[in-house]
Amino acid sequence: MRYEGTLYRPPSEARSYILQATIGCSHNRCVFCDMYRAKTFRLRPLDQVLEDIREAGRVHPGATRVFVADGDALVMDPDRWMVILRALRESFPELRRVSCYATTQNLLEKGEGELESLREEGLSLLYVGPESGDDETLRRLAKGATFRDHVEGARRARAAGMKLSMILLLGAGGTERSREHARASARLATEMDPRYLSALTLTILPDTPLQRMAGRGGFRLPEVEGLLRELRILVDEARPSGAIFRTNHASNYLPLEGRLPRDRERILHTIDKALRGEIPLRAEDFRGL
Repeated sequence: MRYEGTLYRPPSEARSYILQATIGCSHNRCVFCDMYRAKTFRLRPLDQVLEDIREAGRVHPGATRVFVADGDALVMDPDRWMVILRALRESFPELRRVSCYATTQNLLEKGEGELESLREEGLSLLYVGPESGDDETLRRLAKGATFRDHVEGARRARAAGMKLSMILLLGAGGTERSREHARASARLATEMDPRYLSALTLTILPDTPLQRMAGRGGFRLPEVEGLLRELRILVDEARPSGAIFRTNHASNYLPLEGRLPRDRERILHTIDKALRGEIPLRAEDFRGL
């Protein structure tokens, strides 16, 4: 099994076998992200990918989950995906879930029939990070997709029978559009209707376009109270039909977990206590990516 560069995976894939089928991210223009800037996007040679699958199957034959990396592996064409998914099933007899990061652009480039075929072959969970539902914030972040694009991409995935894990980014609108970002993100969570909904907190990273914008005064991250108020708006106004909601990522000040809508009032009560200073927040030294 061979890997190139730093690998990233969602917290929920901690026990998964990670298969690096692509290198980098095909979009790689988001102003806040430094995960794949040192990589030139490309597909790994298919024979190497299949060899890694066979080797992993020999070493970990009982693996039940596989996460396909790197940044937006859904970009691969359906025929290539089919070969990989069939090889995974052959090498891992107990396989229950295959997942990957995906962009809305990836989803819009594929037909509903193609997505359904991938689901039937085993690709069942997509991690999609719109980061915001506010079109102006999306433009400033250089996400390459609009509110309506994200809604349509999610509709196609759900129609194919795929589960969605949606990622939003507290602070992404800066102080200037904090409320607009939070409210539009809640509306987007309602319309995308993911199975899993996560909120992370924006970190301004060195040598990113966002850091340069911040240095010129073009972006200012909300204070902790402002970030918590964004979180409260998101929880209060989002109306997914039934989503597992988490803020357990290391970037967040207030780890939360529950289901929306079932646990909405409990979660709001916890956020309100945090805003009043009645419960401790994660210390800066313990926050990270």
